[in-house]
Parts: sequence; structure tokens; C-alpha cells
Amino acid sequence: MHRTKVKVIEDALDANTTIANANRDDFDRHSVTVVNLMSAPGAGKTTLLQRVLKDMKGVRVGVVEGDVQGSLDADRLAHLHLPVVQINTDSGFGGECHLDANMVRSALRSLPLEEIDLLIIENVGNLVCPAEFKVGEDIRIMVASVTEGEDKPVKYPLMFRACELVIVNKVDLLPYLDYDLELFNHHLDGVHPDVPRMFVSAKTGEGIEGLRDWFVELASKRTAGAAN
Repeated sequence: MHRTKVKVIEDALDANTTIANANRDDFDRHSVTVVNLMSAPGAGKTTLLQRVLKDMKGVRVGVVEGDVQGSLDADRLAHLHLPVVQINTDSGFGGECHLDANMVRSALRSLPLEEIDLLIIENVGNLVCPAEFKVGEDIRIMVASVTEGEDKPVKYPLMFRACELVIVNKVDLLPYLDYDLELFNHHLDGVHPDVPRMFVSAKTGEGIEGLRDWFVELASKRTAGAAN
């Protein structure tokens, strides 16, 4: 019985990888850089995007929003006049805790990839499942807020190990919390040594310009490569 369950999981991941590769081919064909943005619920991913995407210095951005139900986050980003597609994972049994490659593929037909330089996929808020399912992205970013405590890299190592950048959000709250940033960095180094990290506040704007520049440079590398 245990072996059967393992086989089912292996088959699901293999199928997901096949579709993720197909997504990757489509992104490459249109020279689109893709970011898989992950976090726990409430870490501030959407607010960060509202801040960062206001002025992307000539980079054309699209967004895929993943939630179990509703379109609240997509509605917030739509005011930026960007292509935004909502994916709801609720199938009547509580909803999937992540986006998989097939869900993202279903959204591609609604996105003008030829008019997008950078596609940001805001995954469902969860610290386990999103790390296990690639969707065709170039890089993964993990957003961790200081309100979650310093121990999350220890408790959810795969999530932090699977990303290429860690964003620590809500740093404006540090004076009001019993939170040890050095301890968080120590735990993070324990599971992903030397992973780049940025410290920002979506509320005050601290660090937002640096994060925006990081996104612009990321997209520009792909655009420059396509031109050559």
C-alpha cells in the first residue's frame, strides 16, 4: 500500500514536469522571464507586487494569481493596468494548496506572451506544496515576513532551499516584535547557505526600489539574449 502511494506521487510529479517543460518552451519562444513567487499566507506578496510593479522602467509585466477561491488579489493588481489572470484551485474539496504546471498552462491562452517581458506567478500561500511543483519558471522567490517568526527555514527547509532569492518583508515591524533577524539568517544559512536575500517593507517602501531594479535586470538579461 505504501509503495502504491509512492508510485502515484512519482507519476504525478513526472506528469507535472512534462507540462512544465512545455510551458518553458512557450516562455522561451516568446522570450518571457518567469518568476514563481511563493510564501506563507499573509506574507505580503500581493502588496509587494503593487509597490514594485508601479514603475518597471520599460519592462512589460504580466501576472498569474493563484488562490483557492476569489479574485481579491487579481483585482488589486488589475488597477495597475497589467495583464492579470486568476487561477482558483478549489475543485469542491477544499482546493489545491499550490499551482501546478497544468494550471499555469491553462492560464497561458489568456495571456499575451508576445507582449510580456516578465511574468510573475504568485503562487498559493503555502510553505510546503509549491516547492514541489515546478511550473516552467526561470527562478523561484520566497517571501518571508517577520511576523512569521525566525524558525520557518528550519520547519520548512525545502521551500527555502528551492528558491534563488529570499525576500524578508514587513521589516518596518521589527521594532515592535520579538524577532531576531540574525537568528533567521542563521537558520536560512543552515538550509541554503549564501542564498541572496533582500529586506523590504511593502508598507513604507523600504528596499522596494532595489527589488524593482532586481526584477528589471532579471528581465533585461533575457531580452538582451533574445536580441543577440
